[in-house]
Amino acid sequence: MSSMCDAMVAVALAGSIFFSIDPSAARWRVALYLVLTIAPFAVVTPLIGPAVDRIRGGRRLMIVFTVLGRALLAYLMSEHIDGLLLFPEAFGFLVLQKGYSVAKSAVVPGLVRTEGELIGANSKLALMGAVSSMVGAGIGGLALLVGHEWPPRVACVGFVVTAILAIGLKAVTVAEEPLAAGERADLRRHGILYGAVAIAVLRATVGFITFLLAFAFRGGEEGVALEGVGRAGGAAVGLARGENVFGTPGAPAWHFGAVLAGAGIGALVGAVAAPRLRRRLTEERIIGGALFLVMAAAAFAVWVSGVQGAVSMAVAVAGCAVAAKLAFDSLVQRDAPDANHGRSFARFEGRFQLSWAVGAFVPTVLPLRPVMGYVSVLVAMWLVMGVYGGVFDRILRIQTPEHSDRPDGQLGFWHRGQKGDESP
Repeated sequence: MSSMCDAMVAVALAGSIFFSIDPSAARWRVALYLVLTIAPFAVVTPLIGPAVDRIRGGRRLMIVFTVLGRALLAYLMSEHIDGLLLFPEAFGFLVLQKGYSVAKSAVVPGLVRTEGELIGANSKLALMGAVSSMVGAGIGGLALLVGHEWPPRVACVGFVVTAILAIGLKAVTVAEEPLAAGERADLRRHGILYGAVAIAVLRATVGFITFLLAFAFRGGEEGVALEGVGRAGGAAVGLARGENVFGTPGAPAWHFGAVLAGAGIGALVGAVAAPRLRRRLTEERIIGGALFLVMAAAAFAVWVSGVQGAVSMAVAVAGCAVAAKLAFDSLVQRDAPDANHGRSFARFEGRFQLSWAVGAFVPTVLPLRPVMGYVSVLVAMWLVMGVYGGVFDRILRIQTPEHSDRPDGQLGFWHRGQKGDESP
């Protein structure tokens, strides 16, 4: 329900002043609100999060609060769909949306019967979210035929229903005790740390591509004014030289629809593929494969450009981000079995959402062309793959001894042979 309503609001924004105002005038507003988006995660994750974790039902209350808050903001957005108040309301909506993701990540481990069901539950939630987003986009499109203000109004009703469902969640205490030294050490293992960096880069890429395409598709370059003989003559000379004299109009509405549909399909494929890949590949290989596929999609997008390149990036980035995140959850469950997974997933999710906002900030401040954005993604993935692949090749060859042969009982250096090789 939450994903469905979020998609309705996204459809409303696509046909609003958000995409009709001059981009050069809008960029500073978007940048300002992205900074405001980043700020709550810098506070919530290290300070408020641990306190809420120790309150029974605290994360459930946070879910209800973020859902009702979005219901209120959706209603306000319907009232100001063609006014400048839409900007702060939309970014307040975005903050609550990201806060909901953090709270959901913390609650899920307490709602499954065994640890083995955790990754399956996360994959089902990702799958349902992808399907619901596409259904919500369809409902929003139908409501848009009635008027620009109707998609957020329908979403408002949906969020109220979502809040009622959230109240029915079991009240759980995510973490009764503060973070212990052993749990902190487990979560700082190299495999988890480098996996978290890879997911953060992928999540930043999601934000980067989202705002890169949003600004590119809305157009906004003014071109040359054609009133007056002199300017008309100058425009004719510029046209003969192949320069842009007419400006860059916004892309057709179906371009936005194609990209949104591609992102939904990609997320759907990622959610379905991740559990199946996990039966045959290690979590590290799945994350590394996701990085490679995004790099390949970026190379393809540079080659074809246009709407085909945008759709290919949307499919690859959305799908790989979902699959890699599920693999990372499995990696944490595997390498930190004694950690509190509700608290751990919430902490990591807060950092990943922060990465999303940072990635979105770059194309907002810098007026990049899509091709330059694709090249940037290609280079970033290539660098991360180099670091990630080299580190994990070493990690997978390291074995930790279970018993000490030293008089003081301390464990010696890790064995660095191949798996199954017990020689130091």
